[in-house]
Amino acid sequence: MSDTCIFCQIAQNKVNVNIVFENDLVKCFLDKEPINEGHILIIPKAHYLDVDELPDNIACEIMRVSQRILKSLRQCYVFPGYSMMQNGGIFNDVGHYHMHIFPRYEQGDFGWTYSEMKIDVCNQKVALKIKEMLCAV
Repeated sequence: MSDTCIFCQIAQNKVNVNIVFENDLVKCFLDKEPINEGHILIIPKAHYLDVDELPDNIACEIMRVSQRILKSLRQCYVFPGYSMMQNGGIFNDVGHYHMHIFPRYEQGDFGWTYSEMKIDVCNQKVALKIKEMLCAV
């Protein structure tokens, strides 16, 4: 664990957050800048930067806990959908792996943007390239 990492400090109870669940491997708490009410972060208690660094047991625990959280959110809120996401590499703005789970609403302004490229042709090429790389791993 890193003493300078804010999520490591949260994992060590050095920073107060609104915890909704924790066990030996993960801690779950409300995001301080939520996209929507009920926006929860799941972090491993040990320091890892990205999903590809997570040991299998921790990655599985994050997914198991995310299912429980989603079931709880469905009991607390009425929403037509939700998002689960994590950002990696330079887009991991915290420097500690974390998964977001948050309710989504049709009138919400959160969304994905697309470039003007020909998506279908591009996706066929990308799918082939990724399939080839997965076979090599």
